[in-house]
Amino acid sequence: MRTDPPPGLLAALRAYERALGTDDLAALDRLFAPGPATLRGDATGLLVGHDEIAAFRGTRGGAPARHLVEVHVRTVDDDHALVVAVTEPVGGGRGQQTQLWERGAGGWVVVAAHVHAPGPAFDARVWRVLGDPLVAGADDGALVGRTVAVKDLFAVAGQRVGAGNPTWLAAAPVATRHAAAVDRLLAAGADVRGVARTDELAYSLAGTNAHTGTPPNPRAPGRVPGGSSSGSAAAVALGQADVGLGTDTGGSIRVPASYQGLYGIRTTHGAVPAAGLVPLAPTFDTVGWLTRDADLLAAVGDVLLPAGTGGAWSPHLTVSPALLALAHEDVAGRVAAFARHAGATATERWDDVDLAEWAEVFRVRQAWEAWQEHGAWVDAHPGALGADVADRFTAASRVADDAGAAAGARRGLIREQVLELVGDDVLLLPASASVAPRPDPAELATVRAATLRLTCVAGLGGLPAVVLPCGTGPDSPSDAPDAEGAPWQPGRRAPLPVGVCLLAAPGRDRELLALAREMSSRR
Repeated sequence: MRTDPPPGLLAALRAYERALGTDDLAALDRLFAPGPATLRGDATGLLVGHDEIAAFRGTRGGAPARHLVEVHVRTVDDDHALVVAVTEPVGGGRGQQTQLWERGAGGWVVVAAHVHAPGPAFDARVWRVLGDPLVAGADDGALVGRTVAVKDLFAVAGQRVGAGNPTWLAAAPVATRHAAAVDRLLAAGADVRGVARTDELAYSLAGTNAHTGTPPNPRAPGRVPGGSSSGSAAAVALGQADVGLGTDTGGSIRVPASYQGLYGIRTTHGAVPAAGLVPLAPTFDTVGWLTRDADLLAAVGDVLLPAGTGGAWSPHLTVSPALLALAHEDVAGRVAAFARHAGATATERWDDVDLAEWAEVFRVRQAWEAWQEHGAWVDAHPGALGADVADRFTAASRVADDAGAAAGARRGLIREQVLELVGDDVLLLPASASVAPRPDPAELATVRAATLRLTCVAGLGGLPAVVLPCGTGPDSPSDAPDAEGAPWQPGRRAPLPVGVCLLAAPGRDRELLALAREMSSRR
């Protein structure tokens, strides 16, 4: 059995995808083998025979739009081949199709097919509470028809806040009013789809939870989704919500956006009210959100953000080789390619910055504040936390008050330095130090430490940060079409997602969102 496709097969596959996308029933009929032996199956059952398959197509009203991201061919002989393709619906998630093709007198046709599409079923790893909707939004507004997954740190009237921990949830009162951000989204017409899972007390970047499991990462199966806005991110990536409302203290919007190929924003510190939100470290806590496209990311910003800084802004895009070097080679290479394509110029401003020292200042101050917020509860509930978060709180309990104060003072000085280094520019850097890692505790700890050296810059400076997927890199050979015009190549695995982060001065949130939309439209 060979892996090279026989002549004409890929052209037939492309014709099938075009016909599917345009609901060209006549073309689809031609591309499926005539007769009673043709098969098509999916989660709802098996259709047998060309006539039955054609009748099904005629009543379904078209298939959801999708893209092919992987195609694998196993050639049986010159006239028979098995094709397994990974698909990405525009609405989110990933699917798979397996087709047996046969060449006859009229060309290549499908004799058997099985389709697997992402399902909307309730997944307790993603959702704590799910509704249809859970809370309905206003009848009109900019976000009518959009659904929101709310991170389980925000108050939703009629629900308890669980903060990722069953012991916390059991004692939590039922909220009588919505958190400020939730209230604004509802007033703009968005529906709250449900309450999404979070890492315990949001004190993680991995997205794992010892009590409820790890939300799936549809863009990197078998790898972590990124935390602590993991449930909100997974709900969006799976197509189960349009907007993932979350928080970002040390990277909890930016990291899951990077790991799952999403768009995300960490807002300027204090730009969106934190009323009704369980805190972790108030000096760094910010509200953020995730979407599958830049337009919706900006539309949510129009609802939640204050007015922009005003005036014309023609930012100079910069990229620092010193900051790129903090990421794994594959991530750095793809972000560098994105930066070149965007017209960013290299800067040496960051060469002498000790990011390891900055990350330690961030870690100490965050730990001290986390213990001030939750230390009494942790002491009163021994054994309530999973091992990883419990270890983090144990370390936090050992940060003396004078060390916390010293880190706070140092943070103030670093903030001034960050503002001077960024200036009126937009800095492009990796949103995370690596692609999504596997859920190995040792690997997660190493990746967390490396990523904090990058994410601490926005946290220490109180800066807005917008993440957008950088694909395989505009200069990567895998982005180039093959000889017949397809961006994929048979047998080549789709790359794991990488996010590029755009940083700017405080208050430039709206401008960054507009820039992200522009960059996205050019790709």
